Amino acid sequence: MVKKLKSIVGVLGLAGLVLAGCTGGQQAAKGDSPSSAQAADGSFKVALITPGSVSDAGWNAMAFAGLQAIESELGAEITNAEATGAKIRDVMRTYAQEDYKLIFGHGFEYNAPGVELAKQFPNTVFISSSGAETATNAGSFRFYLEQGFYLAGMMGAKMSRNKHLAMVGLNVPSIVSTFRGFEAGAKAADPNVKVTTVLLTDTKDAVAVKQATLQVIEAGADMIIHQANEAARSVFDACKEKGAMAFGSNADQNGDTSGVVLASAVIVAKPAFVEVARQVKEGKYQGGVTFIGMDKGAIDFIVNPAKAGQIPDDVKAAVEQAKQDILAGKIVVPKDEF
Repeated sequence: MVKKLKSIVGVLGLAGLVLAGCTGGQQAAKGDSPSSAQAADGSFKVALITPGSVSDAGWNAMAFAGLQAIESELGAEITNAEATGAKIRDVMRTYAQEDYKLIFGHGFEYNAPGVELAKQFPNTVFISSSGAETATNAGSFRFYLEQGFYLAGMMGAKMSRNKHLAMVGLNVPSIVSTFRGFEAGAKAADPNVKVTTVLLTDTKDAVAVKQATLQVIEAGADMIIHQANEAARSVFDACKEKGAMAFGSNADQNGDTSGVVLASAVIVAKPAFVEVARQVKEGKYQGGVTFIGMDKGAIDFIVNPAKAGQIPDDVKAAVEQAKQDILAGKIVVPKDEF
């Protein structure tokens, strides 16, 4: 049963396109200066595209908080849309034609489409959250979330009764890389711990995500970390039903009402979003890949205060020491290149 779980692939349908708040505009004229970040009406327009709902209390919500910070700190006109698959290019193109000067695609899957369209819209900057492709007006910032997942893996391995951990999430390179960090942390704490990976082709089907989680728990896993976006609650609910514990990811999910979250591996996204937007607004952005980790305050691992009493002192101390070693460069958490 466990061997089968290592290759679980859920075939889920792609979500439809949801657009919100688009305003009419015109494509930037060919003679406009690429350094200008002002739309025809004088506003600085910024759009965010996510793979799921920004109300997911996780990956997408974190990006939306960054977008709101751009609005409040830079006075930008903002909008957001949900788009996946073939819809991505259509939404990006629409925003560029409507004179949006910065378009964020929140995930690895937005990198290649953004670089492709950057050639057609030289007055718009396309940024993805992960990815290695770049252009003069396109690039990415990659959060070193593997560091937070490494610490979660350590804690999970030290606290697992069954010495069996599991990871449930979307099958994309950036997520697979975070799972690699989780497993590395678990093995550093206990080389004999078992770590099962459950990869899904989509995480919008909450029932399928919950079923996959239940199966891996039934196979013995009692510590679960997820990368399930808006289906995170399905993972937590499965853990509650079966008596397993979980880790939050991307955002601080310690307050989830399921009561199963021990700690969260967190991205602190607002400073990165605002800094990139500031560079674009001031005409200083240069295409490239920016790598951001704990040393920049962009990644953290936060213990749930409500669960702190259930975590042995020696486990807390070991995780804190590992955190300091990561900051000092003594521990280099593995990550995939993509």
